[in-house]
Amino acid sequence: MSSAVWDATNYQEQFDYVWQYGESLISQLAPQAGERILDLGCGTGQLTQAIATHGSIALGIDSDPAMIAQAKANYPSLSFWTDSADSFQLSVPVDAVFSNAVLHWVSEAEAAVEHIVEALKPGGRLVAELGGKGNVQTILTALEEVSGEANLNPWYFPGLGEYVALLEAAGLSVTYAHIFDRPTPLGASGLAGWLTMFGQRFFQHLSAEEWTRLVRQVETKVPQLYQDGVWVADYRRLRVIAIKV
Repeated sequence: MSSAVWDATNYQEQFDYVWQYGESLISQLAPQAGERILDLGCGTGQLTQAIATHGSIALGIDSDPAMIAQAKANYPSLSFWTDSADSFQLSVPVDAVFSNAVLHWVSEAEAAVEHIVEALKPGGRLVAELGGKGNVQTILTALEEVSGEANLNPWYFPGLGEYVALLEAAGLSVTYAHIFDRPTPLGASGLAGWLTMFGQRFFQHLSAEEWTRLVRQVETKVPQLYQDGVWVADYRRLRVIAIKV
């Protein structure tokens, strides 16, 4: 994952749609009272807390210290700590690993899945959503054209078959897999805010002025994403449920 520090306050205030979309994933998780459930890539903790309201023992890890600090401040009764998806280890296995909008940040996808499998009890489940193949492709294409950098995509956006094969090779039995388009309104901060929060870390060689100019150029390349006064990102999501056999 990127080593750049996240702006946890801005994330929490301007990008609440990230965890709001994850609430329906919790319905598929179906957490039960007494279950130990790991929220992998918990961010500022909102979905960890939502899992805990079902009576589950909810744990949260994130690779970014600023996110974990904010999560602890938000929900001091829950357990959060800093760790990476591709290297974490648990002393006590869990009934489920839950992950929303995180695993596409992990370039070492195979390592992440291996650690997820190790963390699960036999019969335990992974319930996850990540960006799928073609996610934000319109934005990425515009970024490549404006920046002059080919094959820019810094994220891991797998196809459905590719990811199912990865999970099953690691010892999981996939019971549900679905890839779907989800056009996503970007809120008050718009496309510029989205690019700055999620993309600027990959252009750290640019000055603030150069970055602002690049963002404006990207906006002019994708007028189709500005709909009824709102910027809408061309999200394509992959959801999976898999059981440790």
